[in-house]
Amino acid sequence: MSLSDSNRNALAGEAGRISSAVGQAAVIIGYEARKLVHDPSELLLRAVQPALWLVVFGGVFSVIHAIPTAPYTYLQFLTPGILAQSVLFIAIFYGIASIRERELGIITKFLVSPAPRVVLVGGRGLSASMRGLSQALIIAILALALGVRLSSSPWSFLGVFVAIVLGSALFSTLSMIIASLVKTQERFLGIGQLLTMPLFFASNAIYPLSIMPAWLRAFALGNPLTYLVDALRILMLPHGSGLFPLWVDLTVLFGVTVALIVIEARLYPRMAQ
Repeated sequence: MSLSDSNRNALAGEAGRISSAVGQAAVIIGYEARKLVHDPSELLLRAVQPALWLVVFGGVFSVIHAIPTAPYTYLQFLTPGILAQSVLFIAIFYGIASIRERELGIITKFLVSPAPRVVLVGGRGLSASMRGLSQALIIAILALALGVRLSSSPWSFLGVFVAIVLGSALFSTLSMIIASLVKTQERFLGIGQLLTMPLFFASNAIYPLSIMPAWLRAFALGNPLTYLVDALRILMLPHGSGLFPLWVDLTVLFGVTVALIVIEARLYPRMAQ
């Protein structure tokens, strides 16, 4: 066999492995989509909290002008933050589903499949974006009903899609890491609730970093939710501007997501124990 034939065979084998990995991830995402279709009421229930934040919190602070958000109205400023909050709150409790699936033996079935653990974890993380994307639609409709001007550019829609997928994958993978370590729903809920409030309030979701004390601003700059909010603000608002260039926000989200997937891939077998 010539060297060129060997190279072609190696490339064909690599392409086959990539195609198989993509197919396996698609199966996991399809599994999550079927669960969502069978129980759409969960989405409506989860829409109540962001609606209250926009209508009540946003309405009050829009009137009193207590938070400087120029050149945007406070509701414009708040809308991307509440969308990021919804992505966080949905994804951070994704580990509960993993704990339930362990009890039902589904995790064991995933582990005995030929799919690499990185593909299993990555597929689970990406599947969490299904709920985040549905929340984006609900929040956008509500914001428009409240008179919030949003960008109508097709590129903005695509960018929001990418940002939500990355944010959902990041926080859902973090959630699975917690579930792999604690294993019980009670402990998981306690840790999940302990994490969500600091992540949310120590970010730029509901107020700009410029009004934070220095110590909180430093924490916020290490908070991945800050970069998700910043990306969504750039993409969703007309002539949107952020703390960082969009490529920085997306690179941070992607890098943290990959790191968490690698960590959870090593921990994932513990879910079956």
